[in-house]
Amino acid sequence: MTVTVRQLAELVNGQLHGDPDLAIANARPLGEAGPGDISFIENDKHAAQLKQCRASALVVPATLTPPGVTAIGVADPLGAFIAIVRHLHGRAEPSIHGIDPRASVHPSVQIGPGASVHPFVSIGESTVIGARCRLYPGCVIGSHCRLGDDVIVYPNAVFYEGTIIGDRVIIHANAVLGADGFGYRIQGGKHVKVPQLGHVEIGNDVEIGACSTIDRGTFQATRVGDGTKIDNLVMVGHNCQIGRHNLFVSQMGIAGSSSTGDYVIVAGQVGIVDHVHIGDRSVIGAGSGVPRDIAADQQVLGAPARPIREQKRILISMEKLPDLVRDVRRIKAKLGIVDEVAPGPEKAAG
Repeated sequence: MTVTVRQLAELVNGQLHGDPDLAIANARPLGEAGPGDISFIENDKHAAQLKQCRASALVVPATLTPPGVTAIGVADPLGAFIAIVRHLHGRAEPSIHGIDPRASVHPSVQIGPGASVHPFVSIGESTVIGARCRLYPGCVIGSHCRLGDDVIVYPNAVFYEGTIIGDRVIIHANAVLGADGFGYRIQGGKHVKVPQLGHVEIGNDVEIGACSTIDRGTFQATRVGDGTKIDNLVMVGHNCQIGRHNLFVSQMGIAGSSSTGDYVIVAGQVGIVDHVHIGDRSVIGAGSGVPRDIAADQQVLGAPARPIREQKRILISMEKLPDLVRDVRRIKAKLGIVDEVAPGPEKAAG
């Protein structure tokens, strides 16, 4: 598909600078773009990358006018570039599939208008599926579940009994919602399972990544608030109460009965213990271990997690530790102090 820069500027309501009749055939990232392509600069800080630019045209911030380049100035360059990519690639919304005869749908199930139930989907008794939902092959929706409107469930995702999903939720492949929480007690010298009798509730506009798991509550609901985005390979334990608009990055885990406020960001490979609360707008750096509550508006890092400035000072000090040890040895040598050597196993035994 080939269009002019003028047409693209009209598409994104941008201010055109340069040749309006320049032909554009494709949209590519700046490092890959060449003649005939349009690319973008997200903000003024990335303007230095223009030196290596080979693209015929650019989408730029309204505050930036690169000399000698045909450009479209907009308030949101990334959003405008996404619209251009979709326009040039011509990707249409998938057509309505209807209910495939190879799907297993209990007679009591209610399915809203415009839904797509693909082959080998399984839907259990008394479940309600909202309008325009798309259930891809192999996903399993248990009994007494409720899905809102415009929910997308990708292949092989599993919802256990009683799972509740809001509107416009996206669940990626192999995610599991509502599996039993990890709860046991010692009885007669054995680990005896504590029955997990709760369920999972997911708010509106939530996205859950591939192979992530959210366990059902013991007696109550495990909840994920509106607008929260969960990456791949994330574990949310039973009874957790996750706030609105959180960001959970891959391979992090939050143990049972913990909670978060709104707009919390948890980076990759973070471990959060059970029964703690993370306050609103807090940020937990990658690889951190969180053993206690974190107040609102905090940035923490490390294991155990500490305020980020304190942790950075510790890390800098650790880098200087070998030099410090050498200095101490030199000082001891000048003072005639001999290091005490711990006895080995044989001497200690004798």
